[in-house]
Amino acid sequence: MSCLVALCCFSGLTSLSAEDSPVYAAGLKTIDGTAATLKEHAGKAILIVNVASECGYTPQYAGLETLYQKYKAQGLVVVGMPCNDFGGQEPGTEADIKTFCSTNYRVTFPLYSKVAILGEAKHALYAALTGPQAPEPGEVKWTFEKFLISRDGKIVARFPSGVEPDAAELTTAIEAALAK
Repeated sequence: MSCLVALCCFSGLTSLSAEDSPVYAAGLKTIDGTAATLKEHAGKAILIVNVASECGYTPQYAGLETLYQKYKAQGLVVVGMPCNDFGGQEPGTEADIKTFCSTNYRVTFPLYSKVAILGEAKHALYAALTGPQAPEPGEVKWTFEKFLISRDGKIVARFPSGVEPDAAELTTAIEAALAK
């Protein structure tokens, strides 16, 4: 799907019902290659993070896992979306990524197959997260940028790469999303 078609399909992003949320509708594959969507996490707050194994922000995996463990019983799911669009910092296969994350950071939160975040091949999920109807439109600037999705599938906050997983602004936003 081209970016233009994807953006047109997702107009009205903030006024859609949970069932119609483009965040839930975008087709994905799990890190193991199984077809999936984020709809399986409907009713939970979702923190979507574009990740990479060879980035200066890669140590954030540890903080993301801590965040996931701290809030998952309250309804948070952290979602890792590997991407190689930023300096080729995620060159490995899905198997390489899964092994790297589990071995080095003991990641248990869901990981998905690599997606394109920039350009003509931009994945529909990222077209929705960054498109003109998003609360904070604009291209993702680097790896480990974070998008917080409410329990009803709406984008409620966006955090740049430098915001660490334990930052007060992020945890406050997560707690607010979980309270609703």
